[in-house]
Amino acid sequence: MTTLKLGAMAPLEEGPEEALKKVRDFGLPTCQVTCWQRDLLTPEMADRLAEASETYGVEVTTIWTGLPGPAVWNFVEGPVTIGLVPPEYREARVATLKEGAEFAARMGAPGITTHVGFIPENMTDPLYPGVVDALQEVVRYCADRDLDFWFETGQETPVVLLRVIEALAMDNVGINLDPANLLMYGKANPVDALDVIGTFVRGVHAKDGEYPTNGRELGVEKPLGEGRVDFPALVPKLKGLGYTGALTIEREISGPRQVADIRHAIDVLSALV
Repeated sequence: MTTLKLGAMAPLEEGPEEALKKVRDFGLPTCQVTCWQRDLLTPEMADRLAEASETYGVEVTTIWTGLPGPAVWNFVEGPVTIGLVPPEYREARVATLKEGAEFAARMGAPGITTHVGFIPENMTDPLYPGVVDALQEVVRYCADRDLDFWFETGQETPVVLLRVIEALAMDNVGINLDPANLLMYGKANPVDALDVIGTFVRGVHAKDGEYPTNGRELGVEKPLGEGRVDFPALVPKLKGLGYTGALTIEREISGPRQVADIRHAIDVLSALV
C-alpha cells in the first residue's frame, strides 16, 4: 500500500515563513494552512506563502478557511454561531470562502476546507435548503478555479455529510476527516464512519479525543494515542479505501506541551503509515 505523508497545522497568523519553518523543523513534508483573519487572505500573503512553501519544501494541502463572526464550540451556542447554518452570518461567510478560494488558487493549494456547521439532520428543517444553496455557490466557485472544497467533520453525522455531498453532486467535493471531532461531538466512531463517508475522504487530521460526558460541552481533546481514536485500525482502513493524502497532526494547545505532543504523534504515526 501507499505510504502516507505526515504533516502539521500551520497558522497563517504566525506569518507564512515562520509557520512553514516550524513544520519543516518537525521534519514534516506537508501542512494545512489555517487562517481565521479574513484580512490576511490577500494576493501579497498568498505570494509569500507560495514562496515559503518552495523555500522550506513543505506542501500546502489545503487552506483551512476560518469564518468571520462568532463561533462557540459547544452544543448550546454552537448550532447558532458556527459555519454556514446561521442565516445572519451566511452572506459574509460565503464571501470569505470565495476569498479563501482566490487565495488558494493564487498560492497553488488544491482547495479550501472549513466547518459548515450543525447541518440539520431533518431535510425538512427550514434552514436546510439555504445551507445547501450556499454550499452550491461556494463549491461551484471553487470548481471554476479547479479547486476542491472539503467539509471538516465535526458537527454533522456521517450520513448528513453523505446526504449533502449527494445533493451537491459535484466532483470537487470531499471530506477532511477529523476523527477526534467525530468523537468529541458525539457523532460517530471514526473507524465505523468510514463505512459511510470513507470514499470521500481527501484530507485527515491526526487528532485524538474523547466522547462528551455531558449534553452541553464537547468531549476533551487528548494527545494522540491517549484518546479513543483507534489509529492502528483507522490508518489501514483509510489506505484500503484508496486514501493517498496526508495525515496532518493537530494539537489544539500551544507552547512546549504542543511541541512535545506533536513529536510524540510523529513517532506513533510513523509506525502506521
